[in-house]
Amino acid sequence: MIHKKCLKKDMFLWSLAILGAAMLTLLSPASGRTQEALSKDDPSPPAKTVKLIFIHHSCGQNWLDDANGRLGLALRRNNYFVSDTNYGWGPPDQDVGEGSIGDHTDIGHWYNWFVGPHRLEYLNALYAETGQYSSYSRLSKIPPGKNKIILFKSCFPNSNLGGNPKDAPTKGKNPLRGQDCGSSHMTVANAKGIYKDLLKYFATRQDKLFVVITAPPLTTDSTTPSQAANARAFNRWLVEEWLKKYRHKNVAVFDFFNVLTSNGGSADYNDSKSAKGNHHRWWQGACQYLQTVKKNTAAYPSCEGDSHPSIAGNRKATTEFVKMLNVYYHRWQDSLTASRLTEIPAASQ
Repeated sequence: MIHKKCLKKDMFLWSLAILGAAMLTLLSPASGRTQEALSKDDPSPPAKTVKLIFIHHSCGQNWLDDANGRLGLALRRNNYFVSDTNYGWGPPDQDVGEGSIGDHTDIGHWYNWFVGPHRLEYLNALYAETGQYSSYSRLSKIPPGKNKIILFKSCFPNSNLGGNPKDAPTKGKNPLRGQDCGSSHMTVANAKGIYKDLLKYFATRQDKLFVVITAPPLTTDSTTPSQAANARAFNRWLVEEWLKKYRHKNVAVFDFFNVLTSNGGSADYNDSKSAKGNHHRWWQGACQYLQTVKKNTAAYPSCEGDSHPSIAGNRKATTEFVKMLNVYYHRWQDSLTASRLTEIPAASQ
């Protein structure tokens, strides 16, 4: 027989336990329904206009162009106010010692932009920029405030990587820091090391979303099978491994390289609507990172036969990228909301 006092005590303790569990569910982003809600990706455009800037050179210029890749138009339709940089943009590059910082967008240069001793000068100019350095359509009204989303991309010569596909990231002082893509230090290990360095800065700027656009593939005549395989492995590492231990949601990767390695039969036809092929996209209600075509070189060479992607390739990339960007944006915003929800007011601690 259970004593009434014991029963009342047990019921009281049980009620406290239930209340405590409920509080944890509300406060913790890693519990129950809260986590489920956060994990549902959203490919819809932002509700309010978001300022975005794209660091690029010629491939990015073509991708943005209304007559080519139409990325500018697609971003406008999705409520992004777009600005960009190009050759000649920005403060003098004090690290390289010549030209402007906008002239230098190779993998080794990202160290200068985001980690090097003059980064504040470069980044203050970048975050405040509202101009156009390429031709593309964009929203007519400039929203207030600084740029919130930073896209940055190296050009196709950066897909000539030495070393081996499984090389681990270089630790410590990296010889690729500040070097261009012609450097003898352009290896898989050093490239991985540069991107590991960048996370130290990105973690301090939760108010920004940084999106890496991988370098496009080279034509078969412009690279070797081993270098192309290295580029493939490096970009896959960026998508699948680089951010595994990074606990924030303000960094993302779009594999431009992978998207541009399968086509619809020729460089003039893309396979954006195909269930097979090489893709990085929102597909049937989920994010999809897929490679069914064993090709590590350009499937969309330009009409001149060089490594600049063709119009069809750029439009495939636009179709696949913009919804992925929306997903990345909402993940980032949701993570900021969750972090605010889990903060317990000082009076209740």
